Amino acid sequence: MTLSYLVRRLGSIVVTMLLVSFVVFAITQILPGNAATMILGEFATAEAIENLSRQLGLDAPWYVQYLRWLGGVMSGDWGMSMTLSRPVLPEVLAALGRSGVLAGLSLAVVTAIAVPLGVWAAVRQGRPADMAIGGFSYLGISLPEFVTATLLLVFLVRPEIGIFPAGGYQPLAAGLGTFLIHLALPVTALAIVLTAHIVRQTRSEMVDVLQAEFVRTATLKGLPRRTVLFKHALRNALLPTVTVLALDVGYLIGGVLVVEDIFAYPGLGRLLMFAMQNRDLPMLQAGTLVMAAVYAMTNLASDLVYGVLDRRIQHA
Repeated sequence: MTLSYLVRRLGSIVVTMLLVSFVVFAITQILPGNAATMILGEFATAEAIENLSRQLGLDAPWYVQYLRWLGGVMSGDWGMSMTLSRPVLPEVLAALGRSGVLAGLSLAVVTAIAVPLGVWAAVRQGRPADMAIGGFSYLGISLPEFVTATLLLVFLVRPEIGIFPAGGYQPLAAGLGTFLIHLALPVTALAIVLTAHIVRQTRSEMVDVLQAEFVRTATLKGLPRRTVLFKHALRNALLPTVTVLALDVGYLIGGVLVVEDIFAYPGLGRLLMFAMQNRDLPMLQAGTLVMAAVYAMTNLASDLVYGVLDRRIQHA
């Protein structure tokens, strides 16, 4: 990887974020109603709405409002929440941190389980172990997150069990056990679907790589089977999996609306749901922009990991 490549990629991310900011602002502007009406309520007088609109600068042309909002974003002033009456940025960053914890633990569980299962299924291709793992992956993919989350609540959140809470979040300061027990069910609900997906991806790539010439050559040289599998075959089979995992990071950060809502988990997905339900436009704009930035940065990270896993890939 060269410095010029990194600069170009970061420049493209900046351009992408500018485009996203414009689209997000435009969508929130064409929604019915305006901020003044949402702040004062539907029974406010026309005069009061007009005065507040003038104070908020809503009477200015749309492009002036956009440039004013973009300037505020770039200077760290992302606006005030219309519902919470608090600055938007701290709320979004706090929710992003909690979603990051959920996403990180989910990805750690998925990677620790899915990659070994995918390798095992590829090595045992056509055998009972492969068919059992394949059956699990089909079952996991066919069950959406809201079904998995609901089943976990029905069967595991019971007074006679008394282990898992119905939802909520506790920080690490409350104790490691309390912290993990509140994350157990949301992480499990997400990990089931993602594990099934990654298992199928890893198995498919490993089956193809195990038939490649360089793997047969390594085997004929007398290298140990473990070395052939993990040093030669798996390193190449993981390349598409890295891309999928990078996309899953963005999905986990902002796309787990249902899981966070079912378990009352205060992450970015639930915050966006709250903003949409309450027509909190500054919160919605900020949350969407942050989610887009996470997608962009995870894609860049996956490209960099590509170069580490496969030395043939040169970022010029």
